[in-house]
Amino acid sequence: MKKMILLLAVASLSMPLSAQDGSVSGSKHSVVTNRFWSNWFVQGNVTWNAFYGADGGRRMLTAPFHQFPSGGGQGYTGLGMSVALGKWFTPGLGLRTKVNAWRLGSKSDGGVEPDKYWAANEQVLLNVSNLLLGYNGQRVWNVIPYIGAGINRNMSQNHYSTQLSCGLLNTFRLSRKVSVNAEIGWNSWEAANQGLGLKKRHQQLTAEIGLTLGLGKSRWEKATDTGASEALLLGEIDALNAQLADVHYANQLLQEELAKKCPEPTYNTAAVAEVERKPETVMVTAPVSVFFEKGQARLASSRDRQNVQSLAETAKNAGCRVVVTGYADSKTGGAERNRKLSELRAQAVADELVRLGVGREKIEVVAAGGVDTLAPADNNRRATIELK
Repeated sequence: MKKMILLLAVASLSMPLSAQDGSVSGSKHSVVTNRFWSNWFVQGNVTWNAFYGADGGRRMLTAPFHQFPSGGGQGYTGLGMSVALGKWFTPGLGLRTKVNAWRLGSKSDGGVEPDKYWAANEQVLLNVSNLLLGYNGQRVWNVIPYIGAGINRNMSQNHYSTQLSCGLLNTFRLSRKVSVNAEIGWNSWEAANQGLGLKKRHQQLTAEIGLTLGLGKSRWEKATDTGASEALLLGEIDALNAQLADVHYANQLLQEELAKKCPEPTYNTAAVAEVERKPETVMVTAPVSVFFEKGQARLASSRDRQNVQSLAETAKNAGCRVVVTGYADSKTGGAERNRKLSELRAQAVADELVRLGVGREKIEVVAAGGVDTLAPADNNRRATIELK
């Protein structure tokens, strides 16, 4: 008796295990890159300004708190305002364009007219809270030092000069898009007709308080932990290999038992040849998962696209049906929203299979809705592909 031919086409064993695009497994600093129009902000502040003149003012700690003497370029104070437009490119690095306007002194200061100023600076922001502790969208207090450069104009004297700036910005979260600012800064600019050098520059101490308003998407999403996803796939492969070994061993025992108990039959040569030309094929495959970002229903990972392509080739060669089941994370969003999202994810995978040559009539789409069967929760944002 000829041996039965058992062909095991295990599609998942041929699928690449390259790292998922745009994430670092298990890092507290790993976030998904946002679109350009996300993470913008505007700020408005009321400012207090203290001036230290380059022409021999009083000592640093006392100059701003004394009246401005008639005819002397020493130290005095004044109020102003500032506005800024900025963007966070990562949770730790941002840029802002800031414009300040203020006046110093008053007519009561020895009868001298107040000086009026404005300045525009481009500043680099470093959120050290996120850089040191990792991103946390619920953090109440963020510490943000900055440095910058720009131009300064004394409108009273019609004088332009370069300006350097540095300072410390503190933000206190009120809601997802609104924060309170408390900022202290130091500015330095060239004095008219004073030449070069640090001692020939005017100095300014500023204290500001105001609000920050986030524009567009203001949060960052944690990157998917691909280590857990790969462990899940490897676990499926190990289980399938164990099943394969069991089938081989059981088949071997069955053949030995049949050889002992059954006499050798007489064969019709032509019939045997026909059977040998058309061996029975058994297809065994484990479901393969395709993972999605939070709230998304598009294939973004090159590894997932390669997995779908491998399944499509197997399905076309075997002529079998394909069942695509979509899932969502039940801990995020309502039941109806998760059902719709799971359907969109399954349909996105089905569309990719059709594009790769699988007949749409051979594809069944199932929307499983929100689930919490896998840990971490990110792994529930997926679709599975199974050959039948």
